[in-house]
Amino acid sequence: MTEKTLGVPVLGVLGGMGPLASAQFMLRLTLLTPADRDQDHIPAVLWSDPRVPDRTAARLAGGADPLPALLRGIRGLEAAGAGAIAIPCNTAHGWFEAMQAATALPILHIVDAAETELLRLGVTPGPIGLMGTAGTLAMRLYQDRLEPRGWTCLVPTAGEMDRLVSPGIAEVKANRVAAAHAPLAEAAHALVARGARAVVLGCTEIPLGIAAGPALPFPVCDTIDALARVAIGWAGK
Repeated sequence: MTEKTLGVPVLGVLGGMGPLASAQFMLRLTLLTPADRDQDHIPAVLWSDPRVPDRTAARLAGGADPLPALLRGIRGLEAAGAGAIAIPCNTAHGWFEAMQAATALPILHIVDAAETELLRLGVTPGPIGLMGTAGTLAMRLYQDRLEPRGWTCLVPTAGEMDRLVSPGIAEVKANRVAAAHAPLAEAAHALVARGARAVVLGCTEIPLGIAAGPALPFPVCDTIDALARVAIGWAGK
């Protein structure tokens, strides 16, 4: 059966980058959907392939190209009847144009979803903090897409990346989620101290680490939730 014959939109989720973030996306997609019964939820197919080569290593250290594995996942989602694709990995969006060119299915862009979430939170264009992988920041995935729209992205210093952000992300990927909170929260506080009015958690591991401890006392944009909300909107819910 296909999405067309079933008569309902099927969301394809290109995941595994990392597996825990993909599982959290599916959880949040379910919890954020207005539903009273099973049949009210969004049909979804998760392609969780942790074998996709490291995206940051590919961009910054000459690592293996992840695009063939990403396209393999897209083909699998097409075959499963997906009507649109969500990718709960920020750094993978460095290959967004190549992925979108390879499929007729719309790919929901996580940076656009983050902007929509910021506005939903009442944060208007201006200075925002941006946390993410070294690859996401180096590729300027947020800066180049948001700055023409009036946002100013403040990013961690090189020292903060090495001491706080990258180790925090690594802790989540290693399933040591509780250990990630302190370094990630410290990095977020540093961005606010430099003038950010909100902080975008621009790596889908970061919201998991931040949620493992006390809530931060300023607005944060959880890009897992942001992408889930856009997917719910796409599905007409």
